[in-house]
Amino acid sequence: MDITITQNDNLVTVNIEGRLDTVTAPELENGLASYLDGSTDLTLDCGKMEYVSSAGLRVILTLHKALASKGRKFSLKDLNKDVRNVFDMTGFSRILTIE
Repeated sequence: MDITITQNDNLVTVNIEGRLDTVTAPELENGLASYLDGSTDLTLDCGKMEYVSSAGLRVILTLHKALASKGRKFSLKDLNKDVRNVFDMTGFSRILTIE
């Protein structure tokens, strides 16, 4: 998995490429830890994310809860069909903002 992080004013955009699974989920979590204390909103651009496992879903839910507790926005965008199906089947698409 490759992660690219860009920040524009109060929005951090994280581009995820590859698989978000048990091996790579800690990398995402650790890479974004420093952004949880700030005042920025966060968007995960999943246009090149091929797969998400339960470990990846856990990290995404943790990010959502951490940001929501501080009144900040969290969203995902450009989910491919297979990844979107995982979010739909698990009910995450009802909890998260997906663009």
